[in-house]
Amino acid sequence: MRTRHTLCMISAAVLVVVAAAPVRAGERQLLYYNHAWGTLDRATADAVEHSGYVREFADLEIRTTTGTGGRVWTGRYLRGRETYLEIFGLGDVPGQDGEAGAAGLALSTQRESDIEEVKSRLRAGGAKPVEFVQTRDFGDGKPVPWFDSTYLAKTYDRFGAWAMEIRDEYFADPRGGTEPPAFPGDVGRERYLPDLYRAKLMRDVTLVHVDVTARDLAATVPLLRAGDFSVRTERGAVVATRGGTTMRFGEKPVGQTGLKRVEFELNRAVARHVERLGTSTLVVGPGKRAVWNF
Repeated sequence: MRTRHTLCMISAAVLVVVAAAPVRAGERQLLYYNHAWGTLDRATADAVEHSGYVREFADLEIRTTTGTGGRVWTGRYLRGRETYLEIFGLGDVPGQDGEAGAAGLALSTQRESDIEEVKSRLRAGGAKPVEFVQTRDFGDGKPVPWFDSTYLAKTYDRFGAWAMEIRDEYFADPRGGTEPPAFPGDVGRERYLPDLYRAKLMRDVTLVHVDVTARDLAATVPLLRAGDFSVRTERGAVVATRGGTTMRFGEKPVGQTGLKRVEFELNRAVARHVERLGTSTLVVGPGKRAVWNF
């Protein structure tokens, strides 16, 4: 078990690495924010699922998914043009991901094979990326390869971040409902998500704040750097920017971790509206911005 003193030492090391990690000048960004997820109390998850207002606010999909190895999870997906947010209730995901304070972050490529460059950069920095292929079963018992992923920590406390690249087989499967490529090698977020956001208020996620442990933060920073995010420290938090979505990571011990705040860009300006969803509060407007505090 790590002591509080050890965690502080790890934290200091992470902050030093962050401070010395500018964006590579002239290099194309490889990874972009795709989605974040958080496991919330049952009352909040149920409120999101059954809220009429949330269905007006976002393209809300309630879906039970079967992935690699028969792993099953049920999520509430608030989908935008290129980005989305995934909400779980306690027990909606197997194992520790279904426990209070669990959260995750997916960073995705826009161009085919960019994930190979991400892995190359991680190895060049001394890391040993773990590779994994996620599949999706649409209910007929014939899973299709969904995306390639890579991450740095096989075990984690409450938070895991990974890089992903959607597979050609998934884009080719009509059951995925994806769009044709906009350019050769297009595996981007806008192609992957439907255009149903246009009839809703939510356009995209512009900020996520997650509190994580020192160990989980140390496994996240190298992935952000390899993806060409601009990473810095700000008021005791690690902040990653570039590509349209800001990611903030506060350091907390187990028991205080989890998804804390999400901000959105809206399709149109609206008057202020406050919606209580379980123990969380969604404030929409005024203007073209919304804030959700958990």
